Amino acid sequence: MNFHLVSIFPHFFASPLDSGLMSKAVETGLVGLDYVDVRQFAGGVHKSVDDRPFGGGPGMLLKLDPMIKALDSIGSKGRILMLSPRGKPLNQAMARELSLEEDVTVICGRYEGIDERLLDLYPIELVSVGDFVLNGGEAAAVCLVESVARLLPGFMGHEDSGDEESFSAGLLEYPHYTRPEDFDGLTVPEVLRSGDHGKIAAWRREQSLTATLRDRPDVLPTAGLTVEDIDFLRTLPRTRLGRNLYIALCHYPVVNKFGEKVAVSVTNLDLHDMARVARSYGLGGFYATTPIEDQKALAEKLLGHWREGAGAQANPDRAEAFSKVKVFDDIEGAVLDIEAQTGQCPRLAATSARLDRRKQAQPALTFGEVRSWLANSPVLLIFGTGHGLAEEVLSKTDGIVRPLRYLDDYNHLSVRSAVAIIVDRLIADEY
Repeated sequence: MNFHLVSIFPHFFASPLDSGLMSKAVETGLVGLDYVDVRQFAGGVHKSVDDRPFGGGPGMLLKLDPMIKALDSIGSKGRILMLSPRGKPLNQAMARELSLEEDVTVICGRYEGIDERLLDLYPIELVSVGDFVLNGGEAAAVCLVESVARLLPGFMGHEDSGDEESFSAGLLEYPHYTRPEDFDGLTVPEVLRSGDHGKIAAWRREQSLTATLRDRPDVLPTAGLTVEDIDFLRTLPRTRLGRNLYIALCHYPVVNKFGEKVAVSVTNLDLHDMARVARSYGLGGFYATTPIEDQKALAEKLLGHWREGAGAQANPDRAEAFSKVKVFDDIEGAVLDIEAQTGQCPRLAATSARLDRRKQAQPALTFGEVRSWLANSPVLLIFGTGHGLAEEVLSKTDGIVRPLRYLDDYNHLSVRSAVAIIVDRLIADEY
């Protein structure tokens, strides 16, 4: 397999790609490394490869002409990749896919980037090694080349090595130990010294699952998990963001379709569905707020039926869900209750199906922003009935969450559906 590395600093690769297994792979011809120096294709006495960007701004850009000449000098380009923070994330699946290619051309950017027209002239795929910025693409290219090359048959001494590593099976790798068996009281786990290969395999699988849940739970949704894996994961302790999230369904003050401030009736379906969402996602609590006495009485009657009445006996799961529900006159009552429970005043976020077009309105809150709040403090997420929350509620919040379908022309979900989707996106903890 041949890697064509296009760079203005080809000497950058000398040490990292001339060491260890990579060096051996090059010596045996398993891997070919072709360094393409862009400066050799630049004109003028100074071999300048950069220039100022049109429209102004900081920094310089790599010029188009030397880049074109450098790429055209490569006889068999294969797939053409360019390292860029804008690119598709490099992962094990991509590395495995690239390892099937005969040729891969890797472009290393520098300065503020490369003239965008290069992407119009060649079928270049942008690839990122992470959400951060480097001085240039060379360090990222080393990561890419090594992650791909080591998957080639014959690169590593043991052909199964690549199959047992982190991410190969969608999980982090289990821990390894070697001699001595005892080092200052730190001993190798007994199971690894037992000689029982079945127990060793089971221990390693459990260790992989434990490490993944602890350190990289975000990869679990794409991992191939057996029923036994899931049963084991359920036994492990885990911290869930939902414990800091509280939801409130505001029945007054809200607005009608004419923009008038009104009160909306409490409904059985809203209480049922939102209570079950709160329990399923492990939320701190669910509040229904209304100052109208007969509506509060109706809500309490429904709660009593499912928590202590005939409904609790017929359906204990429903009773458990309704244990999360409280009824207050207003949002302020919910805030005081959360503060009494947690010792912290919650941050408030409103929801809306419409973009906030008020004058001097702040940009809508993203799920990531609200999720970061949950890591440090309780958050009360307020949903409105009718046609949305009234201004006097919105003005008391720290912001309004971006509508679910903000790029589409139809964004009219029931509040029950919106609650389920928003909570799921916000908590984002399938694990």
